[in-house]
Amino acid sequence: MLAWPAAVMAQAALPATPQRMVSVVSADRRTGKLVRSVIATTRHDAPGKLDQPPAAQPAVKANPAPAVSPDAIADAVERAATQHSLPPQLIRSVIKVESNYNPGAVSPKGALGLMQLIPATAQRFGVSNVFDAADNIQGGARYLRYLLDLYGGDYPLALAAYNAGEGAVAKYGTVPPYPETQNYLKLVARQLRAGQPPALEQPKAPSAPPSAQPDDTRHVLAVVGDDGSLRYVSR
Repeated sequence: MLAWPAAVMAQAALPATPQRMVSVVSADRRTGKLVRSVIATTRHDAPGKLDQPPAAQPAVKANPAPAVSPDAIADAVERAATQHSLPPQLIRSVIKVESNYNPGAVSPKGALGLMQLIPATAQRFGVSNVFDAADNIQGGARYLRYLLDLYGGDYPLALAAYNAGEGAVAKYGTVPPYPETQNYLKLVARQLRAGQPPALEQPKAPSAPPSAQPDDTRHVLAVVGDDGSLRYVSR
């Protein structure tokens, strides 16, 4: 006959006690996805004791992101920008507005990590761990590249879709009239402008005769509007 451990036998001999079911939502440390589990807890209230509400428990921190240095984030941004042909400042601007550089950020709507990817988008663009800074940046950069290609390089439409979803842009045929999305474009545009290096005054060379002046000597300046539009002007 099998010999059961004494502790197990003693526990089996305890009288039945009331149980309650508790639903717990937490982030999977391997995939970064939010998962729900149900556990049973046993109450050992003294006989005749009135039911009391459970004591408040500290909130579970659903951001198991490891600490990451600013230099590591900067390197990941540069790599993603090069691989996906994006301006590094665009990625930095989206990160700043989305999460303020918090690798463990979790929004009320379930967006996760530095570039605030929802689980479906993370899976769609090959992110295995949304709380890994480099992995999250790669997924966000792939998504931005896809959206810019989808909308023919139109920054406002691409950023609107990043914020509100491609379905919202398709529904209205333009930037959706959502206050959150409209404000999002302004915030990203502001970050883009803030990241542009100041124009340096170059010493003026002697003027050449008009006939010898090549067309490609004009200075081109990128200008980002409050709505996120990008245009180029000659100086």
